[in-house]
Amino acid sequence: MRIAVASDHAGYELKETIKSFLEKSGYQTLDLGTCSTDPVDYPDFALAIGNAILEGRAERGVLICGSGVGASIAANKIRGIRAGLCHDTYSAHQGVEHDNMNVLVLGARIIGVELAKELAAAFLRAEFSNEERHRRRVGKVESIERSQTSGKE
Repeated sequence: MRIAVASDHAGYELKETIKSFLEKSGYQTLDLGTCSTDPVDYPDFALAIGNAILEGRAERGVLICGSGVGASIAANKIRGIRAGLCHDTYSAHQGVEHDNMNVLVLGARIIGVELAKELAAAFLRAEFSNEERHRRRVGKVESIERSQTSGKE
């Protein structure tokens, strides 16, 4: 599985650690930046990770900023992206299993490195349940998304 990783400056160091962890765990990574701690804007990296998934260059993504909030908001503006800000392992796997989450968002100033690794592992091991109730709910989310972006359902 190819995983896109991206961060702003506040998440750079954690992104590098997570990228290395993923590669050691057998995943291919697509590093979309940033490449330093020089200040940058998190929406640029949310868009990069969203586009990588939508274009098929990656199956899932891990997006990191200082709190995770801004990156999560930006990523969820991209049609087809279901990003979840997770700071506990239950949400990291349940977001995939029930909500078909395709981007894990982490707050580098909120959690430590070991928890971030656990969250990434739980997220990537999880699979969408494909149960009718979850398909129905994800379908409703997609319907909202279509109505907001196209003006019709």
